Amino acid sequence: MTGDQALADEPVDAAVLRSELVYEGHVWDVRSDTVAYGDGQIVRQYVDHPGAAAVVALDEHDRVLLIQQYRHPIRSRDWEVPAGLLDVDGESPLQTAQRELAEEADLVAESWEPLVSVFTTPGGNDEIVHLFLARGLSAASVTHTREDEEADIRIEWMPLTEVVAAVFAGRMRNGILATGVLAASERLRA
Repeated sequence: MTGDQALADEPVDAAVLRSELVYEGHVWDVRSDTVAYGDGQIVRQYVDHPGAAAVVALDEHDRVLLIQQYRHPIRSRDWEVPAGLLDVDGESPLQTAQRELAEEADLVAESWEPLVSVFTTPGGNDEIVHLFLARGLSAASVTHTREDEEADIRIEWMPLTEVVAAVFAGRMRNGILATGVLAASERLRA
């Protein structure tokens, strides 16, 4: 299929008959919705997530900025790209990406380009992550104090081709990192 015949996600306006806040968390909530669907009703619980923005930051040698930090649910320090929640009122996904690059790596970028937006786990949460390609990197005028998981962030620069290879080899399994570097690699090929 090509052009206007290409497949695309299709929004559905299913009537939510009842929505209950099951758990109110510090970062996100859990909801239980009763939805009119087809000839009946279904009940689904899901994480009600504010969304996020992430940055594939490339230097002049096409090396990717990677950060490593502790992630409790997987009990690992995984490799990631800078990312953060859309949790500031009035802040666009691009502004969130810019803020996170500064907060997590003390960097700013001259050039910003949207890469892709993805639903991370549509069967279990409504999180959407907006990924951006950042180039023309330089040191931020302000450095940030990092706390909690960010207190011991490790920063590495790795050639984009090697990060893509690490994703395919299963050495880097963070979904946002994988999506971002594969999208950036494809964008640079075009």
